[in-house]
Parts: sequence; C-alpha cells; structure tokens
Amino acid sequence: MTQRAVDSSGQQKPRRPRPAPIDAGSELDPVHPMKLPDSAVRGTGLTAAEVAERIARGEVNDVPVRSSRSIGEIVRANVFTRFNLIIGVLWLVMLFVAPFQDSLFGYVIIANTGIGIVQEWRAKKTLDGLAVIGEAKPTVRRDGVAAEISTSEIVLGDLVELGPGDKVVVDGAVAEADNLEIDESLLTGEADPVVKQPGDPVMSGSFVVAGGGAFSATKVGREAYAAQLAEEASRFTLVQSELRSGISTILKYVTWMMVPTAIGLIISQLVVKKSDLKDSIARTVGGIVPMIPEGLVLLTSVAFAIGVVRLGRKQCLVQELPAIEGLARVDVVCLDKTGTLTEGGMDVTEVRALGGADDPYIRQVLANLGASDPRPNASLQAIIDAYPSPNGEAWRCTEALPFSSARKYSGAAFDEGSGKASSWLLGAPDVLLPDHDPALGEIEQLNRQGLRVLLLARAQGELEGPQSAAGAEPAALVVLEQRLRPDAGQTLRYFADQRVATKVISGDNAVSVGAVAGKLGLPGAEHTLDARRLPTDPDDMATAMEENTVFGRVTPQQKREMVAALQSRGHTVAMTGDGVNDVLALKDADIGVSMGSGSEATRAVAQIVLLNNSFATLPSVVAEGRRVIGNITRVATLFLTKTVYSVLLAILVVCFQVEYPFLPRHLTLLSTLTIGVPAFFLALAPNKERARPHFVRRVMRYSVPSGVIAGIATFATYLIARHYYTGPGALDAETSAATLTLFLVSMWVLAIIARPYTWWRILLVAAMGAAFLIVLVVPWLQGFFALKLVGTVMPWAAVGIAVVAATALEFTWRLVSRRFPV
Repeated sequence: MTQRAVDSSGQQKPRRPRPAPIDAGSELDPVHPMKLPDSAVRGTGLTAAEVAERIARGEVNDVPVRSSRSIGEIVRANVFTRFNLIIGVLWLVMLFVAPFQDSLFGYVIIANTGIGIVQEWRAKKTLDGLAVIGEAKPTVRRDGVAAEISTSEIVLGDLVELGPGDKVVVDGAVAEADNLEIDESLLTGEADPVVKQPGDPVMSGSFVVAGGGAFSATKVGREAYAAQLAEEASRFTLVQSELRSGISTILKYVTWMMVPTAIGLIISQLVVKKSDLKDSIARTVGGIVPMIPEGLVLLTSVAFAIGVVRLGRKQCLVQELPAIEGLARVDVVCLDKTGTLTEGGMDVTEVRALGGADDPYIRQVLANLGASDPRPNASLQAIIDAYPSPNGEAWRCTEALPFSSARKYSGAAFDEGSGKASSWLLGAPDVLLPDHDPALGEIEQLNRQGLRVLLLARAQGELEGPQSAAGAEPAALVVLEQRLRPDAGQTLRYFADQRVATKVISGDNAVSVGAVAGKLGLPGAEHTLDARRLPTDPDDMATAMEENTVFGRVTPQQKREMVAALQSRGHTVAMTGDGVNDVLALKDADIGVSMGSGSEATRAVAQIVLLNNSFATLPSVVAEGRRVIGNITRVATLFLTKTVYSVLLAILVVCFQVEYPFLPRHLTLLSTLTIGVPAFFLALAPNKERARPHFVRRVMRYSVPSGVIAGIATFATYLIARHYYTGPGALDAETSAATLTLFLVSMWVLAIIARPYTWWRILLVAAMGAAFLIVLVVPWLQGFFALKLVGTVMPWAAVGIAVVAATALEFTWRLVSRRFPV
C-alpha cells in the first residue's frame, strides 16, 4: 500500500508544489500521472527482442561521462599557456643570437611541460579506472528477471527497480510503488521526501529514502536531466581551490610588473647603453625570463596529480580534486557511527519479552517481520539471520511500512490465519515508548554497554499516518551488538593527535553511541547529547556542537543544520557517512566522504569515496592534502623570491643605466640549484601541518622581503665589482661576483625553507652547494656557464655581503613570524 501524507484531522494533504526541473519537458509534469508503456504495466520489463530493437535505434543510456580530461585537453592545458608562449618566444630569440648554454631555460620548460603531461595522464588513468570500480549497478527487470547492469546499458522503456538508498539514474515514470519516498532535494532544493504513486515522474539525480518500487525509463542518454549536469560535474577540475586561485592571483600581479619592467630593460640595454646587439639581447632576455615563476604552476599540478595517484592506489576515489586541499584544511570531522565506526553487520545477542509475552510467538513475529521486507536494513538483516523465515506456512503480509530514518521505525500487518490479524512496529524504543515508561530504564542500561536496542511493539491502529505509533503496546526488546571496525580506534587517535575535533552524529540512541565511541577511545565520548534536546537557534546549536562530542537521535535535517552551525563558527567541516540519511549533510559539508559500500546517493554527492570501505583510509587523505598544500606554500616562497629579486634587479639596472649583470645561463644555473631541484623534493616530502587560509598573503609576507634583500645584496656586489674590475673581461668578472652573492643568499632562503632539518633535507641543501662549487672549480663548466672568480678580494667581498644579507634574512623572517604567528 502507498503511504500518503495526512494532516492532524486525518485528511489527505495536497502535495506542495515543487519547482520543475530544467528542461523537464511536459511528460515529466509533477502533477498529472504519466501513461506507462506496456512493458511497465505487465511488470516483466522489456523482452530481449525489445532491448535489441532499442539499441539498434540508439535509444540507450550511453552518456560519455568522463572522470578526467582527455589526452588532447591535458596536452593543450600544459603546452599552450601564457608563460610558455612568452618563454617560447624568448627561447627562439636566444637560439639565434646566443650560445647554446644561454638557451638552456627553454629545454627546461620542455622537460617540465612533459613531466606535467605524463603525471596528469597517470592521474587520468587512475581516476578513470577507479570511476569504473565505483560506478553504480542499477537493477533492471527484463523478461521477468531482475539483474544488475551498467547504467550505460539501460535502454528506453527499461523497468528499473528501486530500494532505499538507490539513485534514480535516468528520468522515468513510477510503475510500482510500495511506500515509495523519493528525495529530490539535489534537484529542486526541497528537503522533504516526496511520496510517489504509479504514474508519477521521477528525475535522474534523485534517490530513494524509504520504501521500494520500480520505474520505467522515459528519457535516457543526454536527454536525461542529470546527464546534463553529470558530464560537467565529473570532469578533472581544480575549481574552487584557494591554492590554485591564489597562484593565479600572484601570476596576474607578476604579469603587470613584468611588462613595464621588461620594456624599461630593453630600452636600457639596447638604446641607452648601445652595447653589442647580441650581448644586449642575451642580457635583456636574462633579465626577463627569471621574472616568470612558471615552475610554480607546473609544480602545483604535478603535486596534485601525484596526490591523486597515491590515493588511488589506496582505493580512494577523489571525485573533485579540491577535496584533497579542502580536507587538509578540516578542523572538525563529523562521523556517522553506522558504517564508519562500526561495520555494516550486527548480531542479535538477546530478545527480552515484555509484559508476559510468549517467547515462541515473539520469535515467530520477528521471523515474519524479516520475511515481509524485500530490502532489509542492517538491523533487520541481523534479525533475519537469527530468526529465518518459518519452514511452515508463513503469515500473509497485508501491509508494510518500510523503515524511515525520519520516523525511526518500520512495521507490517499480518493475516495470521484463522481470522486472526495483527500489526507490529519495530524501531527505536525512545520513539515508540512514552517518556516515563519503566522499560526505558532497562534500555538505558543496555545502551550504556554499547548495545543497540530495538523495541517490538503491537500497533493499535493502521500503519499509515503520523499517529501509527500512538498507543503501541511493548512486546519485546531486541538487543543487537554492533561490529566495531578494527581500525576505527587508531583513526580516531590520529585525528586527536592532529588537533582535528571529532563529532559522532548518529540516528541511534546517544548513550549507546557514546558507549561505542568510548570503546574506541574517542576523547570526550562521555559528553553525549540527545539531538531532540538540541536548541533550534543556530548560535546556541553551534555552542552545543562545540561543547559535546556524541549526538544521538539525529534526523537527516538536523545533521544538515549541525554542519551549518559548525560552519557558522568558522570551522571547516568534513562529513562522513554511508546511508541515505547522511546525504543532505554530505552535500552541505565542506568535504563529503562516502564509503564505497554506501548508498548510491551518498557516493553521488561525496567529493571523496573510500572504495575499500575503510575508515582508516581517511588519515591518508588528510595527510596527502596537508602534504600538497603545506609543501606548495613552502616552495612558492622560493619561486616568488626569485620573481621579486629579478624585477628589482631589472629596475635597478634601468635606474643606474648599467649593463644587466646576468646572462640566461647564469640564472638557469641558479634557478636549477636553488629552486627547481630542491622544490621538486620539498614538494613531495611528508608534511603534517594543517593548511591555513590566506595563501597569497602568507607567501608574500616572506617572499617580498627575501627578494628585496637578495636583489639589493646582489646589486651592491655588482656595483662594487664594477669599480674594482677594469679592462677586458671586467663584465664577466663582475657577473661572477654578483652570481656568487645571489647564489649564497638564495641558498640561505632555501636553508630557511627546508627547516625543520632532517638528514635528507641537510643532504639536499649540501648537494646543491656542492654542485655550484663544482661549477666554479671545473674549467670546462667555468667556460660553459661563463663563471670565473677573479682574484680574492672581490670574491670574499661577495661572500661578506651575502653573510650580511643572510643575517638580515634571519632577522626579517623571525620578525614576520612573531608579528604574524601561526
């Protein structure tokens, strides 16, 4: 029978009008029933011949939804960039006017772009493979036989079965309905489930919250409503990422500074100084190229791509790449107990008869209740396992009320034979019993032991309507023991160590949930609160959320409100879950995490899906996000320090009307040793530091003063060298002295960023210093890079200036750290 909404007078309430979906079309009219095809009416579905005929006509749900960018898009995105264009033009110029070694920067760009393409291609393969693993398999009835098929195999007119948690994968019309309730909130914005009757339309993207049934597919492929959204939503994307948007902002400012500085440098070198044409062009290009922090964009893409590959190997599907960054910023994790802290299965440990009820009769009732539900939840499945269907003639089920997370109970009415009938309810005792019932004390004791208790009660009236539980007579307590996840305790300890607050939000009894959390060692598990006593004021609710750890009897709408309350206090909230009742909260949380075995609806709205159903994978996701964000923040300072001192040197050269001190080969060497190679290793290093907001502001606080100090120290050495050296070869000697100062100051910036030191970080810094020393002492490398220190006075002066600059760097960094503490 179909459950309808009724008001307090018992009269059926009219349906609340709902906004029609975009492009829904007249055949999906929300009020008038649709005419069902013969295949749906007869209930057997399409025949094999009908399926073949529709496939031949192209009436199949073959939507090429991609989980990542195509190979062509990857190549174009990595090759055709604004900075590659600028550097490519400068590289071509250098190939014609300067020696090979002054064109090395161009080959580095080719290598880096190739690395970006390969890494993203590997990430694409991982994403595509995992998306296939996590794909839903709807149940379709054909020739009277139900079987799971891929969503891409559904054809027009197919009869698709529905149960709690199932997602409606194509548009259609309801053919069968057994208390079928559909949540269309993801499409219409309405949180209340909609009761569906045969002939009513269903839209792809909605999902079942209660009951069951079947619908006939009326729109498939690109015509389906959700298909218009899915193809765009599932692409490989980095939108809404503070890291990427911050880097884009930095690059925009760099471009604005670079253009006038480069023009001034060109005029200074070619017009004012009237130096040798080829040498002037080479030094002008040498001043322009280092202004572009092109490696920062590449390194960010590579770091994200490697993160996706690493998580993919752990069976973690990242459906939206910003989730890696977002989870790194999380400071509150909201967990649903069932399926997260506990495994899906439960065991019946005891059945306690109440009020003198007969034990054999109670067991018979439980067996028939289990047999009456074709799609049992975990609790009912445990009862079915303990009390299988009777061998003799079963009672005839005359009415069924599937479990709903909103009402917290299910029910069924039976014809027991011999003219005897009965109606039963099975669900939460504190919902079915009045507040002062003596049985609640006994139930409280069981809950404190971490046991889950269901009440079996005889209903006094019809099952339909909001008053179905009124006056129910308790018959028995069904005591269930939940199976704890063996890795849950360790995961909770990880979050505690990382200063991430954990909130357990469950629809079960708060005391019982607190006992389970206490067994797993969750800090603050003793602070439990029944959500029915939560204040409705958002601010008061936020206070209650911060003061308590475990919440029970939480409705789906309350979960959503609790997430919003935490967000209102500035918290970044991650929500995990696997049930339909978690969908709204998953959708509104900053990061939604779903179990792979959870309902299709939760997997559809979550940004991260744990395909191995292991809660223990979550720390790996957090660690990966923190590694990416923390390390990119570190190395961004290296890249932008170079940009700042390059712009400053160009401005000083223009103002003092002198030759630019460096050739491209010098800055290629410096960039490789003080930025490129170290940044690659630092970006992949472990990093447990929680990501913090205001990326641009924090990076610029350090890179601007560092770049200014490096630029002034280098130019000071250059001016002193110009007065010290005279005659032929003086410019090369001046350049070598300035290069030494700039290298030493840049190495000190690297040494600061590499802290705290570990053996490999010390080795990395030392190796870069040793590489530069080799260039200075090997004659062939001296000639190749045009670096040769002349005399002893000026080289030691360059070292002394670098020491002063390093001291200024230390003072500046400590001052910034004190003024802007973490």
